[in-house]
Amino acid sequence: MSIRPEVPEKSLTEMGRERLRALAAEYGQPRYRADQLFKWLFGRGVRDLDAMTDLPKGWRQQLRDDGYTIGRVTLDRVRESVDGTRKLAFRLSDRAVVESVLIPMGDGHFTQCVSSQVGCALACAFCYTGTLGLSRHLTPGEILDQVLLARDAAPPDAQVDHIVYMGMGEPLHNFEGVVESIRRITDPDGVGFSPKRVTVSTAGLVPMIEKLGQTLPVNLAVSLNATTDEVRDRIMPVNKKYGIEKLIAALRSYPQAFRRKMTVEYVLLGGVNDSDDDARRLARLLRGLPVRINLLPWNPFAGPAFARPEDARVRSFQDILQRAGHTVTVRTTKGLDIDAACGQLGERPAAA
Repeated sequence: MSIRPEVPEKSLTEMGRERLRALAAEYGQPRYRADQLFKWLFGRGVRDLDAMTDLPKGWRQQLRDDGYTIGRVTLDRVRESVDGTRKLAFRLSDRAVVESVLIPMGDGHFTQCVSSQVGCALACAFCYTGTLGLSRHLTPGEILDQVLLARDAAPPDAQVDHIVYMGMGEPLHNFEGVVESIRRITDPDGVGFSPKRVTVSTAGLVPMIEKLGQTLPVNLAVSLNATTDEVRDRIMPVNKKYGIEKLIAALRSYPQAFRRKMTVEYVLLGGVNDSDDDARRLARLLRGLPVRINLLPWNPFAGPAFARPEDARVRSFQDILQRAGHTVTVRTTKGLDIDAACGQLGERPAAA
């Protein structure tokens, strides 16, 4: 089965602005009608042609009669953590399920973690999604639908003001789908996010890091997780193709916007990559780079024989990095009780 999804020609949600303009022209409609349709679809997230009241009634009926549809994703279920995190399970048109997470950041603000693939091909040893393998990429419309449908799943008066591509899948493996979805997310007539409020995370697909920097002015996060190739080869197979030296070189050449920093994600695995020597090597590797380091004590799931490090070990690791002049945070684990924490996404097998 191909990892490239079949995109229905008559799904309006899969059409960007230029394709909608071409569609309007096919029906003899002026260009601005397509722009109005774009706003209804991606700015307001409307899924009913009848609700698009400033479009001619006759054209709406023509589109419906000719089989044009809106949205191919449904919100299957919502689970809420004791800490306010909400995990959203989305059912796709082929019955596959992907998950997205609304993470509370305080004062009614939320960050949404969106998925870009069904499963993941990179097989990082510490990530549950990596155990699922890759079924396929998500289409731009399927990624967008996660954002649009999350509005109804968020708490009343909540403000979702950051989007991070850190859910299921490797975003840069699905480069075209991710980029097209971001274009609509950051379009003022679309979802309307500023690019500085959108972050794309990668496990280290080096050629695509450069391509992303040349394509979109979004934030970059890199999952590093080791300071030697021997350890990174073992826990992140992508390192066998793009080793640490190549990855750090890609970060040094990344066109980061003025006064904005890249994020280096570092999952701490007890007894594997969390020693004081690892901290000192990490400080040297990242010296001179405009980065903030985000430490993530491992979030467990059944299977791998890893351990979550003790708090004292995490503090020691953080202290060494800070004394070396780096900006370092320890990510508070959220959503652990509903399998919504970092590295835990993916539908579990049904209980026997």
